[in-house]
Formats: sequence, C-alpha cells, structure tokens
Amino acid sequence: MKKLFITLLCLSVGVIGANAQAPAMAPKDANAPKFKFKEESWDFGTVKEGPQAIHNFEFKNTGKEPLIIQNASASCGCTTPDWPKEPILPGKSGKISVTYNTQGRVGPFTKDIYIQSNAQMDAGDRFQLHIKGTVVAAPQEQPKQ
Repeated sequence: MKKLFITLLCLSVGVIGANAQAPAMAPKDANAPKFKFKEESWDFGTVKEGPQAIHNFEFKNTGKEPLIIQNASASCGCTTPDWPKEPILPGKSGKISVTYNTQGRVGPFTKDIYIQSNAQMDAGDRFQLHIKGTVVAAPQEQPKQ
C-alpha cells in the first residue's frame, strides 16, 4: 500500500510538473488585430558609409480590432525603429521606420527588428522584420597641398 501511494504521488507530481512547464496555446481570436506588411525584409544593397540608411515598412491592420504596438527594438544599437504610438484601427495602415547607422560599419550587415504588439501571431509573441545590405567605405579626402 505504501509503494502504491508513493507511485501515485510521483506520477501526479510528474503530470502536474509537465503541465506547468508546457506553454498554453491561446486559441485563435478571429477578431484579433493582424499585421499585413508589404514586405517583411529589405535589402539596402550597397550603401556608402556615413549617411543613415532608412526604410519604411508599411503595414495594414487586417484584423477587426485596433492594433497596438507596445514596443519595437532591434538586434543591435546601430539600428533604430520608430513606430506609431497610437492604435491602428481595423483596415487602416501604418509604418515602422527603420534607420541603420552606417558610420564606421563598413562591410555586410544583417539586422532584425522585433515588434511586440497585441496582434495575432502564427508563432511566438513578437513579429520580426529584417534589413540587410553592404556598407562601402567613404572615400578618403586627399590632403590639400
């Protein structure tokens, strides 16, 4: 009887522990706000060192509730996203402006922008945008004689 009790106790603790660690999958909300971007990645191609490279990621809220972007961040400090702070109503559009600082960053780059919002996601809790390109060195000024 004691072995049976210990076995049942161990099984119940294992089941409870497994359920506590498994993330609960939220059911899909048909009315939830949804991002529909024109593009999710942008290739700047080759850009000169010095000026900032800027791209606007345009999107539309295709859901039935207002879309609220709580935060946007980048994979490094050389990339700065700017996003609408007001809710985007259903059917309306917005843009996330991404600025890459090319100064002192000669060579290829690939950066990610992470968007946290109340939008319905297929996977994960944030949306990702991507930028890439290659920075070529600015021409060196020749000393005047």
